Amino acid sequence: MAVPFRIGVMQLTMEPLDEMLASARAMDEAGMDTVWLAEAYPWWRKHQMEARGSTVVSALMARETKNLTIAWGIISPYTRHPVQVAMDARVVQEAAGPGRFIVGFGTSKIFLNNTKQGGPPKVTKPLAHMRDSVEIVRGILGGERFEYDGKVFSADIPALSDEAHAPRWEVPVYVAGTAPMMQQIGGEIGDGLLTPSITTPDYVRYTAGNIREGATKSGRDPGDVDLGCTILASIHATDRAAGRDGAREIGGMYLANKVQNIQGSADVLLESAGIDQEEIIPVAEAMERGGRLAAKALVTDSLLDKCRPIAGTPSDCIEAIEEYRDAGCTHIMLELWGEDRLEQIRLFGEKVLPHFRDA
Repeated sequence: MAVPFRIGVMQLTMEPLDEMLASARAMDEAGMDTVWLAEAYPWWRKHQMEARGSTVVSALMARETKNLTIAWGIISPYTRHPVQVAMDARVVQEAAGPGRFIVGFGTSKIFLNNTKQGGPPKVTKPLAHMRDSVEIVRGILGGERFEYDGKVFSADIPALSDEAHAPRWEVPVYVAGTAPMMQQIGGEIGDGLLTPSITTPDYVRYTAGNIREGATKSGRDPGDVDLGCTILASIHATDRAAGRDGAREIGGMYLANKVQNIQGSADVLLESAGIDQEEIIPVAEAMERGGRLAAKALVTDSLLDKCRPIAGTPSDCIEAIEEYRDAGCTHIMLELWGEDRLEQIRLFGEKVLPHFRDA
């Protein structure tokens, strides 16, 4: 059965806890489908922000909301053994209730480099880390006797007793991927595939092709794989320029991140957007010199347009979401940024979401 079309928000976990919880409550009230917690890195300290662990924040969000699905988007298989991940997942699963939690794994090149496991894929084994992590978390949450001996991780877990007080409902497990082989793993074994920031419609089509190839390997229907796309976003009720301001700022931060932290893996992503490294090096240099506002100042209208944000007035945002949906995206993840985030969430709920609910 084809997955439903959903719209959620990608929440960076580098903001004060009270603000993140207030945003989650606002998303719940606005009718957003999901909040995706992107685990921030201490790298953000360079820009007056502090990273917070998404697994902990997600449990708190689950208790603060009623209908909003809480999702990890993403945590790294290099920093936690999947048995520990399953234990953390059990907490959020229980806190959220049935159908309100998604596990998301992604390599996270910054964390990988800090584990001293850097090098070519034959050394770092990203596909093996991903496959083993997905299988082990699924196996443990399933509750049956589980034995697994993978290329990177193993697990030997007794069956969950009938008398044990623990949730029994299923938890979807998603894979985040930029490179083609990782995206194919998502199509092969994931309940969904997540793309990184600066995703464009062309990159959605590229990703959908990799999902199809991966799904073929396991005999699955690629239409059963949720395609979640992280897209720059901001909105204003009437002023298009003001409605693009937040997207311009978060775009500057992420374009700088592509230069400073994840070169190589982001090449296809940037090529799909028609952006070359020379175009964004000045943005990264400005970020180092003066922080995110300095980087924002160098994101021209032309560069922002290439990033294909969901930004502007409500009608602009509706048009952009329709383009992403037509390209094959089934799960919009708004990387919402800018002034008065709560009002932006309210505007999306009041002026944008009804268009797609009615459809």
